[in-house]
Amino acid sequence: MDIKTATALRRLRLVSAPEAVSFLLLLVCSALKRTTDFNAVPVMGSIHGVLFILYVIFWADAWNRTRWSAKTGLFYFVLSVLPTGGFFAERKLKREAENAVIASRARKEGIVNA
Repeated sequence: MDIKTATALRRLRLVSAPEAVSFLLLLVCSALKRTTDFNAVPVMGSIHGVLFILYVIFWADAWNRTRWSAKTGLFYFVLSVLPTGGFFAERKLKREAENAVIASRARKEGIVNA
């Protein structure tokens, strides 16, 4: 895996958890708006909107660089629209990056031919 691909995956991983947290907080703010006089939806909505747009941009970049199959690419996109999906995306992307590093080291040491 080249450095640009690793960077794209890292950016996607780093934005996925905050995006999931902002989504959950937006849901809480929406419930509080309906049950109390507290209205933080405009602020939380803006924060979540920016993080979601970043997630989609980084997702598209990662999909382009990694050459994921359509199934894998759509899987990561669907995770972005689920309330806790970003946590699962972050965990899976971290595992994928660790496996790539292990494979790269094995190739460098001549253990495997790939």
